[in-house]
Amino acid sequence: MMQIFAFYLFASVVLASGAMCIFSRNPVHSVLWLILAFFNAAGLMVLVGAEFIAALLVIVYVGAVAVLFLFVVMMLDIDFAELRAGFMKHLPLGLLLALVLVVEIIFGVGAWQSSGMGQATAAVGIPEGAPSNIEQLGALLYTKYVFLFEAAGMILLVAMVGAIVLTHRTRSGVRKQNVANQVARRPEDATRNTQPEVGKGVEL
Repeated sequence: MMQIFAFYLFASVVLASGAMCIFSRNPVHSVLWLILAFFNAAGLMVLVGAEFIAALLVIVYVGAVAVLFLFVVMMLDIDFAELRAGFMKHLPLGLLLALVLVVEIIFGVGAWQSSGMGQATAAVGIPEGAPSNIEQLGALLYTKYVFLFEAAGMILLVAMVGAIVLTHRTRSGVRKQNVANQVARRPEDATRNTQPEVGKGVEL
């Protein structure tokens, strides 16, 4: 019974937050609704026994959305004074969403720890007492697909090194940072004490 209630709770919040993400006019609000949808989708994955996918949704997607949030803040001209002014107006809605998240966490943990969890995993083809999907995935990655896994890691490493090389390439008109000179610079060489007369500016 708890699993069914938790499923309908997570599913309804996913649908509602997805709709609000689409129809919200403020891009920052859309990102926050999207994060809420990802959290509830992770709860659905936990209910069916796919805890690895749930962890990916929270770690990868929510983390990526947080980076997207930073890009939105940096690239768009957002009036933070106006956002702070409307804080008290949206405070009841924020408290309601926080309460919903707390209730979802309680029901999710209860559904995970309840005795009916084996029935939920058996319904999706996972026999009771079988290794978890994380253990099975790790066994496949480091036995049958170990060379493909290492090849994917090498490709990502080459891509990362290539991005660093392209960033540090020599370009005309761009001053390159010299960390050693900055560290070795003395305070007396970087500052100059002056005593300008009253009414006169400082010569640069």
